[in-house]
Order: sequence, then C-alpha cells, then structure tokens
Amino acid sequence: MKAIVVYEAGSPEKLVYTEVSTPTIKEGWSLIKIMGFGINHSEIFTREGKSPSVHFPRILGIEAVGIIEETTDENRLPKGQKVISIMGEMGRAFDGSYAEYALLPNKQIYPVSTELSWEELATIPETYYTAFGSMKNLQIKEGNYILVRGGTSGVGVAFINLIKRKYKNISIDGTSRHLNKRDTLRRAGFSDVVEDRNGVLQTDKTYDRILELIGPATLKNSFHHINEGGIICSTGQLGGQWYLENFDPIFDIKNNSYLTAFYSNNVNEAKIKELLQYIEKNQIQITPEKIFSLKEVPQAHQYLESTNSFGKVIVLHSEAMNR
Repeated sequence: MKAIVVYEAGSPEKLVYTEVSTPTIKEGWSLIKIMGFGINHSEIFTREGKSPSVHFPRILGIEAVGIIEETTDENRLPKGQKVISIMGEMGRAFDGSYAEYALLPNKQIYPVSTELSWEELATIPETYYTAFGSMKNLQIKEGNYILVRGGTSGVGVAFINLIKRKYKNISIDGTSRHLNKRDTLRRAGFSDVVEDRNGVLQTDKTYDRILELIGPATLKNSFHHINEGGIICSTGQLGGQWYLENFDPIFDIKNNSYLTAFYSNNVNEAKIKELLQYIEKNQIQITPEKIFSLKEVPQAHQYLESTNSFGKVIVLHSEAMNR
C-alpha cells in the first residue's frame, strides 16, 4: 500500500511518500480502508520530534474515516461498514491514518450510519468532536458573549459552526495573531476579531465563556477577560506549551469563574453518534478549508504551519473524491 512514513524527526520534507506492506489483521484488531482524514497540529508536533513517546519510523495520523476491509468482529464491524476512528494511540504507539489502509483496535473503531459525503465525514472526527465536547463543557446559554481564543484553527471554525446554527442570537468573537485574517474570520461567522499579540489580548472586553485553544501559554491572560461566574474551557495547546506553570488557583481563577477542559481521547461510540445527530438535526454545514491527496501530505503540513492557514485541512483518497 501507499503511505506517508516519517523515518526521522524534522521538517515536512521528512514525510516520505512510499510503499509499505499492507497490515495483516490480528485478534481484536481490524483493517480499515482509509477514505480520508484530517491533518492536526499534534501531528506536526510529533513529526518535529516533540512527542517523547513516539519512535520512528512511524505512519502518523490520529483520525480516520473509511470502510472495514477485514474484520475480527463480524457482528459490530462487518466488512463494508462505514467507520470513524480517532485518538487512542493511532499514529503514535502504532501506525495511523496517513496511508491507504490502517490496522486499528476494534475498541477504537466506531461504526456510523450517515448520508454525509466522505469530504464532510473526513472533516468531522477530531476537530468537530473536540469542538462539540468543549461546547458542552462550556454550558452555553442563549445570550452568552463568547470568545474563541484561536479562532482561525480548525476547532475554532468548527466550534462557531456548531454554535451559530443552534443559538441564533449569540455573539462570538475570535482571536488571531494576524489581523489580515479579520475578513476571513468575519465570513466564518465571528462577530468581531481580537488581536492576540505575544499572548496578550489587545482588548478590554470581557466574556461569559472563553474557549481557550492556545492553551497553557495564554490561559492566565484569558482569566483577565472572563466575567463574574463565567467559564473557560482549555482544550488546545496551539501555543506550544504543554503545562501550566506558576498558576495559583486562588488568585488566577478570577471573578468567581470556572475552569474546565476537554480531551478528545474521552470518546466512545455513543458520543460519536451524539455528535453526528447534532450535526444532522441542526443542519450544520461541514466544509474543509483545503483538500489534499495522500501524496500531498507534506504540502498539507506546510499549509497548516503557515501564516495563511485557516480552518480544517483534510486529505481524501481519489476513490472518496469520486463518491
């Protein structure tokens, strides 16, 4: 099969398009024919050698949509079943989705029944699941004033798509380090754009809810912009900082507010089904920003790392494009 293999840490050029053996199924694992997958910032960190537990060579990819090719669970995962898989240790402890096929544990393969296209389905798993879980943890109510810190990211765009279709009278601001993206953010549905300069928001505004996608690097500053009794959900780590240091909960959690978090590894079949039902019930429009082929994965990484990046980047196999 064709695959993208990382043999050593480094730049996008280390993503090598090559031919490898198709995996052989083993007890408790099934083989998925990959139809598409999203590109995620965590995969960039892994490619750069910043995931200490990952050893090379490795096929990256923490999410996938596809069809069961060979199965060890005929009842739940029959051959031909449409499936989603995210997280677990795919693309880290074992090879992931940057390939034509992936061998995955049955426990992290989720059968789905949906009329969504492969393009739409490939845009959903990690990004929309993360946005959906964060939305639930923020306990959003009609009339809340919301800030998405990291508004240009895939999760940021997914979050506003999920919110705007359900809550008609709600204001959501988005942040960016590059104000030349202001018009793009407004077209995506954001009410206003706030500059995030060196980890400090360039505004005096305060909010009822803040989705913190930059993470520990900016979390303390976000608390300067939360209203009394507001909620901050720390979900992403786009700031490149993994841990929160020198944080005093008594002084740093301001205005009797609340801090929560969402981790997309908290996933199961029922939660995936709940997300898809929400998308279909509210007629959420699922559109990736860029689509690449498997061979173009290095270019996809380059785009996601560039100052021009916006929204969700996916890879589709040619067969999926024709369906």
